[in-house]
Amino acid sequence: MKVLVTGAGGQLGKDVVTVLQNTGHEILGCDRQQLDITNLDQCYSVVNTFHPDAIIHCAAYTAVDAAESDVEGAYLVNAAGTRNLVLAAEQIQAKLVYISTDYVFDGNGQQPYHEYDNTNPQSIYGKSKRAGEVLTQSLSSKYFIVRTSWLYGVHGNNFVKTMLRLAQEKPLLKVVNDQKGSPTYTVDLARFIGQLIETENYGVYHASNRGSCTWYEFTQAIIDEAAKILGIKIEAQLEPCTTAEFPRPAPRPKNSAMEHISIRVNGFQEIRPWREGLQSFLQELSLK
Repeated sequence: MKVLVTGAGGQLGKDVVTVLQNTGHEILGCDRQQLDITNLDQCYSVVNTFHPDAIIHCAAYTAVDAAESDVEGAYLVNAAGTRNLVLAAEQIQAKLVYISTDYVFDGNGQQPYHEYDNTNPQSIYGKSKRAGEVLTQSLSSKYFIVRTSWLYGVHGNNFVKTMLRLAQEKPLLKVVNDQKGSPTYTVDLARFIGQLIETENYGVYHASNRGSCTWYEFTQAIIDEAAKILGIKIEAQLEPCTTAEFPRPAPRPKNSAMEHISIRVNGFQEIRPWREGLQSFLQELSLK
């Protein structure tokens, strides 16, 4: 297949390009310089020239806290930019994968969220990503909306890399223990997206590594696995704390753990447990 990837310079985009190239697809990876998704004419031009069978839309405004004061910027990219890409895809009848987020939920539920739970975003970032979902559902006839959470990979900055660094620099690490979610290794997500575009099983999917944990529990696992896989001896003391101790401009979901109903009912194999994904990430990191 011919596949266009937006946001190809980002953490997820880079792994999507690599994974799909390794499975034999012809890929055009576009970063912000090669494709400004906020420019409708440019979207039409790039999509019509390459004429992909599928578009994987990884480009997004992801600065969660900055979005609270840059409302128009967030909606320009996540809503209008997504609309532009959907219109261009629809003109040539290309499949479209829109990468969305756990932030479309309010995070107050007690159970893991499934695809058909009511959305109720609380932050500008979450609201703008939900707007992108609505535009995708309204304008595309061949869409996959893939909601994911707690992404990390070898490219760019992320929570796992930050914790590894801080644990070696600081004697004490205080980590939030009242937010629960599903960590997701970008390579595992990229592989699932690769399977998805081979089908016509359109709709909304929750795609994360299986299971859930708090940020504190995730950090404990990062330290334990890093000691085994990377041989890093970490002396830092780990201490749980509350969200209230670390106030941020944008509200964080208390619970954004994900249930994968669509993966199962559409016959896909479940993505592996989050701790196995973490182990593979650290092994990949050790080779860098």
